[in-house]
Amino acid sequence: MNLKSHKSLVLLLLAGAVAVVGIVVSACSKDETYAEKKEKERDAISSFIHQDKAIMIDGDTVVYIGNIDVITEEEFDAQDSITQIKYHYDARGRMVYDRNEYVLFGNGVYMQIVRPGVGEKLEPGKSKRVIARYLEYNIMGDSIQTRNDVLYFLTTPDIIDVSNNYGTFTASFNTSDGGGAMYRFYNATSVPAGWLMPFKYIHLGRQLKADDEISKVRLIVPHSQGHSQANQNVQPFFYQITFQQMRD
Repeated sequence: MNLKSHKSLVLLLLAGAVAVVGIVVSACSKDETYAEKKEKERDAISSFIHQDKAIMIDGDTVVYIGNIDVITEEEFDAQDSITQIKYHYDARGRMVYDRNEYVLFGNGVYMQIVRPGVGEKLEPGKSKRVIARYLEYNIMGDSIQTRNDVLYFLTTPDIIDVSNNYGTFTASFNTSDGGGAMYRFYNATSVPAGWLMPFKYIHLGRQLKADDEISKVRLIVPHSQGHSQANQNVQPFFYQITFQQMRD
C-alpha cells in the first residue's frame, strides 16, 4: 500500500471513529437537558484542570499537562501577556511543574502560551497563511480524537488563512490541496473560535535558524467555542497546536 492510500485509510478509519463517538454520546445524552450537559462539561473541565494529567499512547507520554494554575485576564495582562511555565525534574527524572499557568478568558477558553514564537504578531488589516499542526484530545472521552502532528499527515498539514480585522481575528481552513486533518474529519472550513484566541498574542514566523522556535499553544476549548461536533454534543476539547507562517 502506498503512502497516499495509507493516509486515506487512516483518515477513513479515524473519521469513522469520530462519527461513532458522536453517535454514542448523542444516544447516551438524548434525555439530558442542555443545562445538564453544560454542568457535566464544567465538571469535566474542572476535573481535567485539577488532576496531574498526561496524555499517553501505549504507555508513552504524548503530552504532559500536569496540574493547571488558572489566572485571570487581568493577571495575564499585568505580566505582559505571558503564561508562566516553571518546572524541574524529580529524582526519577520525571517532569514536575512548579508553575503551569493557563489564562481563562470570558468565553470559557483556557490558553497557555508555551512559546510566543519567532517573527511578528499579525498586524491590524493584514492576513497570513499559516501551517497548524495539532493534537486534539476529547476531555470527556478521555482519548485523542484527531491529530495531524504525526507522520501520516506530514505532507498534508492544516493550512489556515487568518486575518486581523483591526482586533477581530477571522480564519478558515484552506482546501486548495484537499485540506488537512481538521477539514477532512469535520468537513468544515470554519476554524473553531477557540483556535483564534492565541493570534492576538503569538508571533507568526518561520524557523530560519537552529535556535528559532515557532509559536506553540495549549488550549482548553468548551463546546461553545469549538467545532460543530463539540457544539452539538456539548463536549470540551484540549488542543496542543503549533503555528508557522507559510512561505510567500
